[in-house]
Amino acid sequence: MTRKNSNSEKTADVVLIGAGIMSATLGMLLKELQPDITIEIFERLDVAAAESSDAWNNAGTGHSAFCELNYTPQKEDGSVETAKAVAIAESFEVSKQFWSFLVQHNLVGSPETFIKSIPHISFVWGEKNVEFLKERYSKLQQSLLFQGMDYSEDPKVLKEWMPLVMDERDPAEKVAATKMTLGTDVNFGALTRMMFNHLQKKENVNMHFHHEVKKLKQKNGLWEVKVKDEATGDKRVVKAKFVFIGAGGGSLPLLEKSDIPEGKGFGGFPVSGQWLKCINPDVIARHDAKVYGKASVGAPPMSVPHLDTRMIDGKRALLFGPYAGFSTRFLKHGSLLDLPLSIKVNNIRPMISAGLDNLPLTKYLINQVRQSPEDRMEALREYLPTAKMEDWELETAGQRVQVIKKDEEHGGILEFGTEVVTAADGSIAALLGASPGASTAVSIMITLMERCFGEKVKSPEWQAKLKEMIPSYGQLLSNNVEMTKVIRSNTTETLNLQTAG
Repeated sequence: MTRKNSNSEKTADVVLIGAGIMSATLGMLLKELQPDITIEIFERLDVAAAESSDAWNNAGTGHSAFCELNYTPQKEDGSVETAKAVAIAESFEVSKQFWSFLVQHNLVGSPETFIKSIPHISFVWGEKNVEFLKERYSKLQQSLLFQGMDYSEDPKVLKEWMPLVMDERDPAEKVAATKMTLGTDVNFGALTRMMFNHLQKKENVNMHFHHEVKKLKQKNGLWEVKVKDEATGDKRVVKAKFVFIGAGGGSLPLLEKSDIPEGKGFGGFPVSGQWLKCINPDVIARHDAKVYGKASVGAPPMSVPHLDTRMIDGKRALLFGPYAGFSTRFLKHGSLLDLPLSIKVNNIRPMISAGLDNLPLTKYLINQVRQSPEDRMEALREYLPTAKMEDWELETAGQRVQVIKKDEEHGGILEFGTEVVTAADGSIAALLGASPGASTAVSIMITLMERCFGEKVKSPEWQAKLKEMIPSYGQLLSNNVEMTKVIRSNTTETLNLQTAG
C-alpha cells in the first residue's frame, strides 16, 4: 500500500465505508452498471467480512421467510400477517438472481463455496403454537413463493424430517412442523470476500484495510472523508461524490458524524450473541436442516432459537442459538464506549422512550447474560431432547445494533430489521440494523441506488443492465406464475441447489 502524507487528497466517485456484504454488493452493482466508476473502500480491520458478515457471526440462513416465525406475527384475533414474509421471500429471490449472474460471468467462485441447499423447517409444540403454525401455513399457501411447503402434525413424518429433534420426545406432546426444501445455507463471509477480490482486480477500485474513518464533512458538493491508517498513523482526506456507510454496528456513529438532518434522532441498542457449537461428529451427521422455533416472550427477533446445519470453511457444523446478551460495544471488535458515545442531544429522548417501552426486552437480556451452562443446555434440549453437555461448546457470535428511531406518538421506537437513511440530495446513505439484512442485500442496495442515483438508474443503459443481472427487476414474482417458475428453475440450476420436493 502506498504511504500517503497527512495532507494528501484524492477524489473518487464513491467511497464505501466497511468491507461487509452490503458494501461488496453495492460495489459490484455499481461497477457492472458503470465500469469507469472510481471507488475507494475503507475497512478498519485487516480483512473483509470480519464482523457481521463472517460465517460465525450470523445464522447463515438464506432468509426467505420459509421457517422464520418472527416474520409472520400473529394478531390479537389469531390471524397471521404474511406481508413481511412475502416481501422477504421476494427479496431473497432477487439476491439469488444476482448471485447467479455473478456465477455465470465468473465474477465469483463456484456456488458451492457460498451457498448450499438445506431444508428450512419451522417446529412448534403445544396446542396454541400448533394452531398458529397451521394458520401460518394456510396463509402462506396463498403466495406463489411458498408453493412446495409441507405441513405435518404426524410425529413419524417429523422424525423423518428431523430425527434428532424428535428422538425421545414425549409422544403425548402435540407438535407440528412445516418444511421447505428450497431453503438455503449461505456463507455470507465467503461471498463477500469473493466479491471484494473481484473488485480489487478492476481499474479505479482501491481497498484499504486498517483504515478508520474519523470525520465526514460535506463541502462544495463533495464529501470530505478523513481517514487514518491505523498501521502507520497517517491521515488523509478523500473527496467523494457519494458515500455509503455500511459498517454494521459502526454505521450509527459515522452517520452521526455526517451531521445530515435525516440522521438526527437515530439511536442504537446493541445485542450480542453466542452459539452452542456441536463437537461430536456423530451428532452433526444426524441433522440436516435449519429448524426454527418461536422466540421467548420479550426476546428480540435475532434471538429466535434455531438448530442449524451449517457449512463453514468447507466443514459441516451444527449450531444452536443464538443466546442473546448485552454489551455496550456496537461491533464485536468495538469499544465499550460505543453506546455511551452514541448518545446525543437529538436522540436521547427516542432512546429513553424506546427503553421504557421495551422493559421486557431488557429483563430478557439480563436473564440471558446470567445464564449458566446448564440453563443453555435446558434451552437446547427443548429442540434436541438427547443433547449431552460434553457434545457442545460455546462460541461467540456477532454484535447487532437494533435501530431506535424518533416517533411522534412514543418519542422513540425500537425497530427490528434494516433501515436505510439517505440525505435529501442523495449524496450519502447509511445502513442501520440487522436481520434479514445480508439475505436481502441486493434489494436493499437497488433501493438505495434508486434513491441516490435516480437519474442514472432510470437511463436505458442502467435499466437494461439491471434486467440482465436481475431478470425480475421491476416486477413481483408473487404475481407471475410463469416468471417465478422460470427464474427459480434458472437460479436453482446455476447455484446447484435442490428443487422442491
